Parts: sequence; C-alpha cells; structure tokens
Amino acid sequence: MSEETHDATPAAPNRKRALIAYLPLALFIALAGVFLYQLGSGKDASEIPSVLIGSQAPSLSLPPLEGLIADGKPVPALTDAAIAGKLSLVNVWASWCVPCRQEHPVLLELSQDPRLELVGINYKDKNDNALRFLGELGNPFSAVGIDPVGKSAIDWGVYGIPETYLVAPDGEILFKQIGPFTTESLRDKLLPAIEKAMAPAS
Repeated sequence: MSEETHDATPAAPNRKRALIAYLPLALFIALAGVFLYQLGSGKDASEIPSVLIGSQAPSLSLPPLEGLIADGKPVPALTDAAIAGKLSLVNVWASWCVPCRQEHPVLLELSQDPRLELVGINYKDKNDNALRFLGELGNPFSAVGIDPVGKSAIDWGVYGIPETYLVAPDGEILFKQIGPFTTESLRDKLLPAIEKAMAPAS
C-alpha cells in the first residue's frame, strides 16, 4: 500500500492570512513605542516639529463665518489678502474644542497687540455654534474663515486643534504652537518669536 501524499501549498495562503491579521497589532505596538519614547524623553508634545516652518504658508481662500459682526460690520472671510504684508497669527479653532476655550483669554490678549494680525480658521464646526462661542467669549479675530471639511487644516499640517501659526509679512511660517497657548508658552515661545520677527535684519 502506498502512503497518501498531501499537497502542502494551502499553508502559504494561511501564512499570509496570519501575517495580515497580525499587521494591525504590529503597527499598534510600533506607534505605542514611539509614544512611550516621546513621553519618556521628557519632550513637550507641543514641540512636534512642523515641516512647514521656514516655508511659504498655504494659500487661504475660506468663506466667512456668516453672521459674525464687529464694530457694526461683518467680519471678513479669511483670504490671502487678510494677512498679506502683516505679521500674522493664524489660529485653528472650533466651538466643540475644550482647549480652544481654555486658550481664548490669551487670544483676546494677543488681539490687542498692534504688531499682529490675528485671524482664525474655524475647523469642522457648525456656524451657529461658532457664533455662540465667539458671542460668549469675545471675538479676537480680524478675519475668520470656515473649514467645514478640514481641507485647509490638512494643507496647514494641523495635528489637532487648537493650533496656531506665526506667519511673516512675506508669507513665511516662522513658528507653530500645537495645543493651547498658556501664559508660559506665550512668554517663553511666542513672544520671543514675535520679537525675533520684528528685529531689523542685520
């Protein structure tokens, strides 16, 4: 009697299926490792580098927040013209964002700085909710554009909101703040960046 032989080829697809099944776990472990390294290194998460720093700011052509009034006039849409030739802060915010609410007093303070043009990108928000937010807390922005699907935020390399960009009069991105401004980050990071931008070229 001859021994029966079995085809070993089905083992290969099974092996592939097993590898595919474990791929999400391997990715999770890798990402967790990066996160733990970042945490253990003592680095501030707000110091994640932006590839846009030193490059030209993405173009702005966003529709206005409907119904937002300041000094009896509608607050304009956020376009390139709103920041052209001015040292500007571009803040990405939303009414549903708790840290945005926390940093709002700092933005109101910054809006009084005559060296700066402070403008806002309202991210994935509802018009009425955004109006209510600014009506309750005050409007620091000279122009506001809405970004209902987040396309502009992608162009600007937004990780999560709030995020703020310091843009030179010539359109170069000089500084990026990830997360809400605090009194400390204002004093230690943003104000020195503003002073450096305002210093005469040597």
